[in-house]
Amino acid sequence: MPKLFSSQQIVKALQKKGFVYISQKGSHVKLRKYGIQTLNVIVPANKKEIPMGTFKSIMRQARLSENDL
Repeated sequence: MPKLFSSQQIVKALQKKGFVYISQKGSHVKLRKYGIQTLNVIVPANKKEIPMGTFKSIMRQARLSENDL
């Protein structure tokens, strides 16, 4: 079974890749990366384990590969 990441680990990794914390509403954190094309990513907050499908969706939104994390 693949390793599952926590929401805190994902947010920190995205911030290292240039994403900036924008806001939090309820249990979701909004991150944004400015550049040629602005990217928005929504991450569930305060979760110890993010399901693999959700993790892949976050990586797809961020236009990163799983190896970048």
